[in-house]
This record gives sequence, C-alpha cells and structure tokens, in this order.
Amino acid sequence: MSPEALQELIFNIANTLVSEGKAGSLTADQLPEPAKFAVMRPKDRAHGDWASNAAMQLAKKAGMKPRDLAQLFADALQSTEGIASVEVAGPGFINITLDSASAAAVVDQVLAEGANFGKNEHLGGKTLNLEFVSANPTGPIHIGGTRWAAVGDSMARILKANGAQVVSEYYFNDHGEQINRFAKSLVAAAHGEETPADGYKGAYIDEIARRVIVEADADGVDILNLPRVDGGVDADGKPLGEGDSEQREEFRKRAVPMMFAEIRESMKEFRVHFDVWFHENSLYEDGEVEKAIADLRAAGDIYEKDGATWFASTKHGDDKDRVIIKSDGTYAYFAADIAYYRNKRHRADHPADVAIYMLGADHHGYIGRMMAMCAAFGDKPGENMQILIGQMVNVMKDGKPVRMSKRAGNIVTIDDLIDAIGVDASRYSLARTDYNSPVDIDLNLLASHSNDNPVYYVQYAHARSCNVDRNAEAAHINATDADLSLLDTEADGEVIAALAQWPALLTMAGDLRAPHRVAHYLEDLAAAYHKWYNVERVVPMPLTEAEERADAETREKTRIAKNPEPARAAARLKLNDAVQTVIAEGLDLLGVTAPDKM
Repeated sequence: MSPEALQELIFNIANTLVSEGKAGSLTADQLPEPAKFAVMRPKDRAHGDWASNAAMQLAKKAGMKPRDLAQLFADALQSTEGIASVEVAGPGFINITLDSASAAAVVDQVLAEGANFGKNEHLGGKTLNLEFVSANPTGPIHIGGTRWAAVGDSMARILKANGAQVVSEYYFNDHGEQINRFAKSLVAAAHGEETPADGYKGAYIDEIARRVIVEADADGVDILNLPRVDGGVDADGKPLGEGDSEQREEFRKRAVPMMFAEIRESMKEFRVHFDVWFHENSLYEDGEVEKAIADLRAAGDIYEKDGATWFASTKHGDDKDRVIIKSDGTYAYFAADIAYYRNKRHRADHPADVAIYMLGADHHGYIGRMMAMCAAFGDKPGENMQILIGQMVNVMKDGKPVRMSKRAGNIVTIDDLIDAIGVDASRYSLARTDYNSPVDIDLNLLASHSNDNPVYYVQYAHARSCNVDRNAEAAHINATDADLSLLDTEADGEVIAALAQWPALLTMAGDLRAPHRVAHYLEDLAAAYHKWYNVERVVPMPLTEAEERADAETREKTRIAKNPEPARAAARLKLNDAVQTVIAEGLDLLGVTAPDKM
C-alpha cells in the first residue's frame, strides 16, 4: 500500500465519519483533497511504516480533541485489508504498520509500470515554455550557463514526467552592442592588435578570427583588406551605422554563426535538448518589437518624455518606469524583452500558458520590470510568468578555486568541466543543489570512485543491482512468481518504503521546479539499497562454521540473510529489480546514464 493509497483511504474515512455524524461539527466541504493529508515515514521505525497527522489537521474544525478524532481514524484503518496495526501516539498522530505483502505491493507496481512508475498527468493541459542558458553568442558557455544547462534540461524532463507540454528554448542575444564588441575584438585579434577596452579576451577570440579568415579566403574574400574606416554598407547593401566598417561587418556576419554552431554542439554533447532556438534579431526583423509596443500603447502604458519612449512599468509594480526607445531612436534592451514575452504567449506553435525564465544571479534586478511587463499584457505575474534566479558556481581542485581556462581566459567553460569529470558527473553535481544556493564543484571528489562522490554512489547502486541479476541468472533464480510477503525484514522494509515515496517526490519536484529533489531522493534510495545489499543475499551463500555454531535464533537470522530459501531469494530479486528500475528512471530525468557495470 503506497502513501497515495493511504491518503485516499484517510480521505474516504473522513467522509464516512462526517456522513455518520461522528466527526463533531466537521462538514464534507471542509475536507481537503486527498493529497493534502500528510502521510510521512516515521523517523523511528518502531512507530510503524507510515504516520499521518490527519486528526490534528481536522480537530479544530470538528470541535474535537485530536486524540479522540485520531482514534476514530485508527479504528477504521485497523479493519482495512493490508494494514497490520494502527496506534494513536502523542498529540494525535496515527501510526500505521502494513503487513509485509501490502507494503511490498509497490514492488510489483514498479516492475509492471517500468520507467513510467511515478509519472503522472497532473500538469497535463498546460504548455510550459522553459527558457534557459541563453548565453550571448560571443564566447563559449561558462560555468554559470553550464549549471543552467544541467538544471534546465533536468527540469524539462521532470515537468514532462508530470504531464506538461514543455517547450525548451534557447534565446540567442544576436542583436545589440555585445555583438559589436565581439566583432571589434575579432578584428583586433586578426590584425594582432590589443583587445579593445570593452572587448572579449581569450584564446577562443584568436581561434575564431583565424577561422573567419580561412572561411572568407575560401569564398574569395580578402577580409583583412576590406575597409576598416567607419561607413560602407553591410552584406545586404544597407548603410552601416556609426562606428561600423565593412571589415567588422564581414567578421560579424561570419563569426556569429560559428559561435551559434559551437554552442549547439556543446549543448548536444551535454545531452541538452532545445525545441526552439530563438534569435533576438528576428524580433526586429519581423516587426515583433513594434507590435508589442503598439499593444502597450493601446493599453495606455506607453508615453513620450525627453525625446524618448517610456514603458509606464510603475503602474504595474515596478520601482521606476523604463525607457524602451532612446532619444537617439535606438531601442533599449528591454524593448526586445517585451516583444519576446509577447511572442512566447501568442506564437502560432505551442503558445505558452506559462513562460518560465531561468536567469543568472546578476539578473535579480530584472524581476520587477519583467513582472510589470507581464501584468501590462493582462497576465498574472508569478503564474503566466515565472522567473527562477540561479546562484554562483565555484569550481574547486585540491582545495583551491579553479579559474583559468586555456581557451576562454579567466573563466571555466562547459568544455573544461566535461574534460575534467565527464558529462555524468558534471550534470549530476550541478543539478543536485538547489539553484537558489551557490554550489562548490570539487573536481577531485567528482572524479573519484568513492561513496563520498554522490553520482558514483547512485550509479554504483544501479550497477550493483545489474550484477545481482547476472549472478541470479547464473544461479537459476527466477522471480516470476515470487511471494512478496517474504520481504519481511527491516532492511526490506526500508527499501520498499523508499520506492513507495518516488511518485510523490516526482510530483513535488515538478511543482516546486526542483530537480535537486530527484538527486537527493536517488541518494536516499541508493543508501537504503546498499545497506540492504550488505545484509541480505539474493544468491545463497553457505554459513561459516562459526555461524553454524551460533544459538538457534542467531543462526536462523543469519540463514535468512545469507542463505535464503528459493522463494525468499526470488522475492529479493524482484525487490532488487524494482530498485534498478527507479534508479535508472531518476538518473534519466537528470540526464545521467545508469551503467550496468562500474
């Protein structure tokens, strides 16, 4: 019997008590939905398999003492098939002990549903647009963007497991001053000149500059001899703006796609999938910016002042109004943000019911204006728009910060991290900490094969379960018709309880946008499994002479643990395989492999 089944049972008992007039002044409309009745695993195993505070939740509304109401629940639960005993404890806790067969029923459920165990449709009917990483195409993905790649892709997988239609999206900032600085840096590098004060540094700039020169030469373009003076025309014959030149435009035109391609390849290698690669520049080319401003103007949220065009964001909770068109006629960055949100909500394919933005720690000041913009379009801040702010990542080795990248200068990139510890350890370590908290990545620890390395610890549990399968097959142990009531030891119960908590955990991880909860669950399940593995055998092992000479009670406990009869061995094999299934599913949601050998 699962926690969800107990919640439903407690809800039904509450309804029955109300209808029979036994619940004091409590009425049916005052009852919470079943999922709101807490069913918890007691810290002390002596208090049963599960505990509920349902009576304490309802006692005030019922006008009854919590213990008196709890006893009514206990009496009804006691007569339920599959429940071995019920007791009322403390101020009104209901402690429930299941019989072994009922407790172990989750094992058959896991094996029947396989990778779908725990998955649900409670977020069904909603399209969630999840935008993450979205680094400027001016250099490799740095460690902060790498964290968002791990967290964002894991979140997308978890939301889909909860039934949501998820559109994962990368927003290329390919319009504006950062691209100009990128192009200027490339031109300087190509001529062996000092990097501009506001430019980009790192060996990758020299590398991209060389690649641009080679590509242009292959196309018959002598790029280094194009005019460097201001003026000229771009590739489409349009006049270049002040501060531009034909040479810089040629570098921009060729280099930005190269960075796009590199970012795409990095994401692919990191096992991150995006449904949409959205280009900021398209908002200007397609007239989306003008349309968004027109909509806000029609709503009375746009005004002119000091030669500039302003968004009256203070009307919707922002701390100050925002310029969207500067006095020189150029667009402020926020103009594209406005158009981009409008596009997400109203695009032809999979318009977003919820637009989730995953932003870096330096974007905390953007929340007010973004939520104001959401409200100005008639949407609900926090509902139609959700903003998640990630914190810093510190990479450590030998107890010291790692800062230098051979390619990108004074930063650590996604490729640096993968080279150091691999994709599995990188993704797991970045996803296992709440994105609201800073995280330290210890390269020495994550490269080690020890139980202190969390990803190794979980993966080893899966590999161990696969080895049990191989040994069981060699010993001709067949679990097909196993009697799960034989899973009656304390170690069995701990593993079974851990399996039973997976569906609720998966739902919570989706609702709270919290992939780290999946990682922590997997570590708890792996801990229960490793302990079980160390005290109970599937493939029988003969007792030693010393164990045979022990007293009868000790000898029998040892025999059950080390040399189980075929029926008990078969039941344990089923439990082993259920753990294997859930660990593989959980690791997949984090984008991490589940090896069968280590």
